[in-house]
Amino acid sequence: MTDAPLTLSIVMPAHNEEDSIRPVLRSLCDTLEGEAVPYEIVVVNDHSADRTADAVAEVARERATVRCVDNEGPGGFGLAVRRGLEAFTGDCVAIVMADGSDPPEDVVRCYREILKGYDCVFGSRFMRGSTVIDYPAFKLAINRLANLFIKLLFRIPLNDTTNAFKLYRRETIDGLRPLLSHHFNLTVELPLKAVVRGFSFSVIPIGWRNRTEGVSKLKLQEMGSRYLFIVLYVWLEKHLAKGDYRRPAARTGA
Repeated sequence: MTDAPLTLSIVMPAHNEEDSIRPVLRSLCDTLEGEAVPYEIVVVNDHSADRTADAVAEVARERATVRCVDNEGPGGFGLAVRRGLEAFTGDCVAIVMADGSDPPEDVVRCYREILKGYDCVFGSRFMRGSTVIDYPAFKLAINRLANLFIKLLFRIPLNDTTNAFKLYRRETIDGLRPLLSHHFNLTVELPLKAVVRGFSFSVIPIGWRNRTEGVSKLKLQEMGSRYLFIVLYVWLEKHLAKGDYRRPAARTGA
């Protein structure tokens, strides 16, 4: 374990999440404070047409650890997360969804895991100990096929690469730049680059619950080619870049 606790930043992209974001933020704050985790939450308002910014401001008045920044450039999940990755101030950062699908307790578990010395902690919804509630059957089938393809292509133990919920040390994020993805394919770009560039990682089971408020922003019919592009881009880096982007000495987990 490290001698001093790391400050955890949470980047939360939000597009039209007025209905869900208040309870999500309050639950997350309560859980982190109850576990004595030093933290900040950076909500990135991604061109919301509703009162998402006002909802975040309401919680921010209650909790000094919550703040909101705007994605002032073009809209898109990946661009919103990238804005958050420019704005966070902590020693490590987790990407957490604003729809309540990521249990706050799992944020704490990932934080405890990274304290063991790993560069990244990847949550998997599909391993022993995981709990998944109300995952749409068609999306589930596509998810498992896509993740199997990635797992076999890169020969990695991770079976849920596409899941957004992952935690990285600050220096790891710095080592993954430049980031290319504008949309949900950023969820694949970050972990695959981390693996290919030699950062150490741990995979732990996590829970997931389908949103009960609002509408999912992921459009499968629009994302297939974008996912494939970034997967092949990182695969080519692995085989053609001759280790140019690998970190000099990878951290080893305890």
